[in-house]
Amino acid sequence: MMEKYTVDEIKKILQQDVVDEAFVERLKSDERSGVQKLVKQYENKMQKEYDEFQKFITMSIYENELRYSGVELIAGIDEVGRGPLAGPVIAAAVVLPADCWLFGIDDSKKLSEAKRLYFYEEIKKHAISIGVGICTSEEIDRLNIYEATKVAMERAIAKMDPKPQHLLLDAMTLPNVNIPQTPIIKGDSKSVSIAAASIIAKVTRDAYMKRLGQKYPAYGFERHVGYGTKEHLKAIEENGIISEHRQSFEPIRSKF
Repeated sequence: MMEKYTVDEIKKILQQDVVDEAFVERLKSDERSGVQKLVKQYENKMQKEYDEFQKFITMSIYENELRYSGVELIAGIDEVGRGPLAGPVIAAAVVLPADCWLFGIDDSKKLSEAKRLYFYEEIKKHAISIGVGICTSEEIDRLNIYEATKVAMERAIAKMDPKPQHLLLDAMTLPNVNIPQTPIIKGDSKSVSIAAASIIAKVTRDAYMKRLGQKYPAYGFERHVGYGTKEHLKAIEENGIISEHRQSFEPIRSKF
C-alpha cells in the first residue's frame, strides 16, 4: 500500500536519478492530493527530458550524417553582435565530440543567462576544439557588418587546434576558407555545433560588454550590450560617442 509512505518520502523517491516506473503507476491510485501533485510534477519532468532528448537528436542530424561519411572534426560556427550600435562582432567555432550529450542546448537567444553560462562551461569542458574571433567597431565601419562578420569567423577558425574538416554555418559561407562548408538556414536552432558556437560567442561578447560598462559607466553597456535601447540612445545624446561605437550605423551616422 502506498499509504505506508509519507508524501515527503515519496517526493524524495521521485527525485532519485532512477525511479521504478511500476512504483509511479501505483502512486496514481493513491488518493492523497499531495501524492497526485508529485506524480504530475514527475511526469512533467520526464516529458521535458524526453522532449530535450528528441530535440538534441534532431539537432545532431547534420553532424551525424557527416560522421557517417567519415568526417570527424565538424565545426559549428556562429556570431553575435551584428545589430548593436557599439562593441565588436564576435564569432565562435566549436568542434564537439560525438559522445557529447548536451540535452537542452539551443540557440543562445532562446536560453536564459543561467542556461547559457551552464552550457558555456560544459562546452569548454568537453569540446575538441574552440576558436573565438573578434572584429572591432572600427573594422565594422571600414568593411561593413556582413564582411566584418566573415572576418571574425575566419579568425575564429584560424585559432582552432585541431583544425576542422567541415564547417556548419548559419545561412552563410566563407569563400576565403578552404574547408568544405554547409550553410544551414536558422542553423543555430538546427545544429548542436552551431548552437554551441552561438553560446560561446554570446557569453564571450556579454562579458566584453560588461567590462566596457565598467570602463564607461555612463552608457550602461552591461545592460543593453550595445543595442539601441532608449537608455543607450539617451546616453549617446548626453555624452556623445566613444571609440566602441559604430559610426556607420544609424542613428549615430546621422548625428556625428
